[in-house]
Amino acid sequence: MIIKRLIFPTLTAFTLAGFLISCQSEGGKTTEEATKNAPLIDDKQLGLRKDDLTKPTAPPPAEYTKTPPGQSKRFERSYQNAPPLIPHSVEGLLPITKNNNACLGCHNPQVAKSVGATPLPPTHFIDFGKLPEGKVIKLKDLDPARWNCSQCHVPQANAKPLVQNTFKPDYKDPEAMKRSKLYKELLEGVK
Repeated sequence: MIIKRLIFPTLTAFTLAGFLISCQSEGGKTTEEATKNAPLIDDKQLGLRKDDLTKPTAPPPAEYTKTPPGQSKRFERSYQNAPPLIPHSVEGLLPITKNNNACLGCHNPQVAKSVGATPLPPTHFIDFGKLPEGKVIKLKDLDPARWNCSQCHVPQANAKPLVQNTFKPDYKDPEAMKRSKLYKELLEGVK
């Protein structure tokens, strides 16, 4: 059976499994009949953790930078236009709230250069909710949807990867390893 298009906004693995079990396989047997003799997968074989998934475990230890702002070394971006990692300690800066955002004290474009910080990019001053086709609506102030910096930006950490990562980013421009040009590419291909 070939399924050309399914739209399930909140599809879970269990819902999908139930759906597939009720489908007919090409041999005329239901998926349930076809997999009757298949070996069962133990829950210890699922996911990255290789232990009992019903028991809580602590996350692997991560060593976050203690370097104060302005004195840290930045990691390259993970891929083109990826949100940069926070290269300095965030101690005393969190939690970020709509009315208390310490990040803006240094990263607001009006003061960033004078304190040696990376300024917020132009994309943070665009209202994407009202973006008509082919036009960019620039705002004077930070877009109200962008106040929660730690939603996209996380501190750099010296952490051992849980699985081997073979991903190799392909940058259109080598400078994109250090800076985003999303604001220039935002409407690329839009007519």
